Amino acid sequence: MEDMIFRYDPFKEVVIMELTRFSTPEELARFANIAAGGKPTGLYWVQGVAFVYFPLPLTTDTAVKALVEEKRVYWAFVSYALMPKYNPVIETKEKIIVPVVDMSPSPLLQKAALWLKNRK
Repeated sequence: MEDMIFRYDPFKEVVIMELTRFSTPEELARFANIAAGGKPTGLYWVQGVAFVYFPLPLTTDTAVKALVEEKRVYWAFVSYALMPKYNPVIETKEKIIVPVVDMSPSPLLQKAALWLKNRK
């Protein structure tokens, strides 16, 4: 174990293929529940933005090469809503309860939240 090396090598690019902004966190929670087929799902929260993303599966050599060699990851789609104050759950009028995880410590998700905030 003495020769074990650890290295942090973050992604250099995130490519978002579809982007949807919801007007409220409740609408986002409703969508996330439907997108997950009614299975339990959650949202991320960072710097005033609640969001969910679905990565593109790594099923082709091209996708794997982009990930490993170019440090590029593809998110098939991202849906988000502004949510200025963190709350650990969102409950919709239909009584759908969706957990929200504060991912503020993640450098990648911090950059994603800032980018999302600046979308019109």
